[in-house]
Amino acid sequence: MSGGKHDYGYRGEERTDASERPVFDATITPHRSLGQSGFRIVMTLVCLASVVSSIPFVVLGAWPVAGFFGLDILALFIAFKLNFRAARAFERIVVTPLEVLLRKVSHRGKEAIWRSNPAWTKLEREQDEDYGLLGLSLVSRGRSVPVGSALSPDEREGFAEALGTALAKARRGPDFGKA
Repeated sequence: MSGGKHDYGYRGEERTDASERPVFDATITPHRSLGQSGFRIVMTLVCLASVVSSIPFVVLGAWPVAGFFGLDILALFIAFKLNFRAARAFERIVVTPLEVLLRKVSHRGKEAIWRSNPAWTKLEREQDEDYGLLGLSLVSRGRSVPVGSALSPDEREGFAEALGTALAKARRGPDFGKA
């Protein structure tokens, strides 16, 4: 989870309306432990291992085995590229005293937006005593939308705490004392 900052107000003579100031603003992206440089290193090592492993087969006349090593490299490359494409998905949740905005963007770029009034929005938790917090949903007027599915149960617990606090703060209304 990475919290993004966004300026919703204006600079200069015009003042930012306190009711539009975000109480909570978070962007959730899927975790990927391997970056582009790590990908290059892994693919280089796999290619080297395949070339070294295929040399004895080529020398013995079993050259088609080298082709199968090449197919393995191609399959691994495609799997990594699909994984990197899936990492483009994200969820952004912005809570203001007037609105809860959830923007989900899939790995294909398809966008879904859900809006609600914080006074009518509650956070539902799907809890398991063995595994922790399994799921979170924002519920308003009979409509429910899952949030934080890319988070681990521990991360989801912290996120639920922060989002619940933000919803409670938004229900109290804007704080006009802060500029």
